[in-house]
Amino acid sequence: MRASLPDADALTAAAEAAKALGDPTRLAIALALDAESACVCDLAWIVGRNERLVSHHARLLKKAGVARSHREGKMVMYELTEQGRSLVATIAAERITG
Repeated sequence: MRASLPDADALTAAAEAAKALGDPTRLAIALALDAESACVCDLAWIVGRNERLVSHHARLLKKAGVARSHREGKMVMYELTEQGRSLVATIAAERITG
C-alpha cells in the first residue's frame, strides 16, 4: 500500500486543490466553470457575488491548480483544469446521490 501512494509533492497539490473547493464561493465558481469558461463579470452574475470577491476567489482556484486562465482581448477567462473537473464531478455526483 505504501508504495502505491503518490509522493509528498503530489499529495500536497491534491490536498490544496481539494481544500480550495471547501469554500462555498469557490465551490460555486467551480460549479459554474464546469459548464464553460467565463470571465469574472459573468461569474459574479452567475454566483450572485460582487466582482472583486469573485476575482479574488478565481485567483485562489487558479493558484490551487483547480482553474486556469487565459486572456481574450481585455478580459481574463477562467476555466477548470482536468484536476478541477475531476474534483467538481466528484462533488456533483455526491450532491446528486448523497
